[in-house]
Amino acid sequence: MTTSGGDLGWQLGTLLGRWRAAVEHAVADVPSGPRGWHVLAAVVDGAPPTQAALAARLGIDRTVMTYLVDKLVGCGLVERRPDPADRRVRRIAPTDAGRAAHTDLAARVTAAEDDVLAGLEPAERTVLRGLLTRLTGAPAHGEDVCRVVREAPAPPADVPHADGPQVDADPARTDSAPPRPDGRPALVARAVDA
Repeated sequence: MTTSGGDLGWQLGTLLGRWRAAVEHAVADVPSGPRGWHVLAAVVDGAPPTQAALAARLGIDRTVMTYLVDKLVGCGLVERRPDPADRRVRRIAPTDAGRAAHTDLAARVTAAEDDVLAGLEPAERTVLRGLLTRLTGAPAHGEDVCRVVREAPAPPADVPHADGPQVDADPARTDSAPPRPDGRPALVARAVDA
């Protein structure tokens, strides 16, 4: 249905597609892209969770979570540590390199989101985020928040981005970091070498 403001579904889908492409580009150095970023962010932002608790919190299948954590461990961004209360349990904790990567990536994601919302004044962005939070609420326990982003359609090619052409992101990418056109070193290589 079209209203005087336009087709809400198309508008939301277009905005989500732009956000997804921009964030995928921003976190391209992380194994598994946005999913790897969400896992790293969840590990850095709280007490070290168990792998099962992390999977439940992010709504990611436990088997898939094993592979995601394995990739992040392999890059030196997180590590599995024995739980002091029960040595049979392993907790997922960020390494120093993981914390540094998180700081860098958080800034990149913020910049990507600012680019997506560049057509709005700062006060309008704040209002938009507040309204979206009120409408969506918090994700349900076990809801796969990554799935929503993965399944969002890309915006039509003829829809211009506020700052020019859209980022060409490959949603099938798993863990290979594409060459960075801006000359910055790949984050994963920096984390592994650190």
